[in-house]
Amino acid sequence: MTISYDEFAKIDLRSGTIIKAESFPKAKKPAYKVWVDFGNEIGVKQTSAQITAHYTPENLIGKRVIGCVNLGTRNIAGFISEFLIVGFSDLNGDIYLAAVEPEVPNGQKLH
Repeated sequence: MTISYDEFAKIDLRSGTIIKAESFPKAKKPAYKVWVDFGNEIGVKQTSAQITAHYTPENLIGKRVIGCVNLGTRNIAGFISEFLIVGFSDLNGDIYLAAVEPEVPNGQKLH
């Protein structure tokens, strides 16, 4: 499927830094609650992420990530997810987070 550039421009992918992560035992599938700082314009947003195969809450802190911040919210087991953290599946279907270079400020939009 092909989309136009204008359609792509509607997707708001931003750089951010994980500032907090914790286990999410109420989630149906193994997941963490993750908080990401997207800079002054957007601020800190929270999400639920099924990234437990390759990460621990401790090694997520400070990780530079990419998040889609304009999808709206979802209620996941009583936790409001405010954005989608993006990544790629490995051969087992487990997610590796997409990352940005450390020099990119929080809140930068992907072009």
